Amino acid sequence: MVSPKICFVIWTLLSLHVSTQGWNLFDVQKKGPPQEGGLRLVGGDLPNKGRVEVYHDGQWGTVCDDDWDLNEARVVCQQLGFPGAVSAIPGGTYGEGSGPIWLDNMNCKGSESFLSSCNFKGWSVTDCTHKEDAGVVCESGEDKDNNRMFKMDHSLGLSEDLGRLFDSGDNCDFNILVRDPSEDQAGQKTICVHRLIFSLYPQFNISNSSNNLTVEISQTCHPHISSFLRYLYTRKVDVTISSAQCLHQLAYTYQLQQLLEEIGKVFTLFLTQDSTFRTQVSLYEYGVHSKDMLLQENVLQYLSWNFEFLVDSPVWKTVSIHMMKALLSRSDLVVKDEFFVLQALEDAIKEKGETVSLEDKVNLLSHIRFSMIPVEKLYDIQFSSGMYQSNEAFYQSALLKALLFNTLPFSKIKEHFNNFEDYMPRIYTSEPWSTVMNYTSNIGSNNYNYNYSQTL
Repeated sequence: MVSPKICFVIWTLLSLHVSTQGWNLFDVQKKGPPQEGGLRLVGGDLPNKGRVEVYHDGQWGTVCDDDWDLNEARVVCQQLGFPGAVSAIPGGTYGEGSGPIWLDNMNCKGSESFLSSCNFKGWSVTDCTHKEDAGVVCESGEDKDNNRMFKMDHSLGLSEDLGRLFDSGDNCDFNILVRDPSEDQAGQKTICVHRLIFSLYPQFNISNSSNNLTVEISQTCHPHISSFLRYLYTRKVDVTISSAQCLHQLAYTYQLQQLLEEIGKVFTLFLTQDSTFRTQVSLYEYGVHSKDMLLQENVLQYLSWNFEFLVDSPVWKTVSIHMMKALLSRSDLVVKDEFFVLQALEDAIKEKGETVSLEDKVNLLSHIRFSMIPVEKLYDIQFSSGMYQSNEAFYQSALLKALLFNTLPFSKIKEHFNNFEDYMPRIYTSEPWSTVMNYTSNIGSNNYNYNYSQTL
């Protein structure tokens, strides 16, 4: 038996070994002799950031930052084994390299496995100096939380000097008046900016005769106005969970589409955090209001995959008509069967009562794929449905079409097969669409149980 004293010594040595090697958890750059086309990051304070250097013809060299953007950064980070790229860094940030400048005017798609696979002028064909040595910041793979900063770099050549110009306010000549439309002048503030910068954005309608612009937005968003205005100078902004909606609203108001879409991606972090589905539904409605199609699609996809849980929540019966239509039109609804979708819709319409017009009822019901309902349940609908009597003509037509589809050979009805959506299944989890297969095997004295679940 090993004595406690010896165990302590061994454990201490192991701890020292792990602590000296622990940084390699995120230091994913490969060790050993450099390979042709290999990469390394130099000059950063962490392994996931630094000046990009490439190995060619037996020598390390740098990359010029001409045309250097996020696509190139993605390739670099992927080649080095990082999960993704945060930003592409312009020349000089991580110091000047030495030796040749191997690459210039890179043109990557972002999906290449190696930086040297991208289009470029040719090895060592460049007009740059080492003051233009490009860098990257890669994702480190650490767990995300609500305090994480999302770096969005849309600089397009604008220098950090413009950011410092905004911060200092030197020689500013135009006032931005920020006020809450629901309050008096006590809650307003003024920020001095530069007319020349704002004249680059026609949506602000800055004229030579005007000296100020009023921005009306809720008092809760006032702390984030400076970050938004600074973005107009630098095309860079740090977005947090608390600032996302305010910045998104400002981007929508002043038609900054790129910022609008990028912040919309941040909203996806909210989707899994509210089991009541109130946040998801309000995010979708906000996406409709702000015309953010990407945000709408992200929310609808999440709700489609969790449709049964949504239906079981109190929020389902409060969902707007246009949102129900958007959900029911999708084929990626994960549900037990189509009859479940019909029952969920009828319950919601019943709960809404007379607020749903006859036209909307028929429109909603038309999204039900009756042909996917088994014949036995189709027959029962005329007796069990609470809406059958008031919408008898629609139900009779839909049931007849579904019964014909389930009873006649396809060769008989294909000549009139003109609406494919009615005959497309969703992701059904009950029989006969899905089945569970159990397999037990006896090998020697051990029992092995396998449980396979498959959707057909």
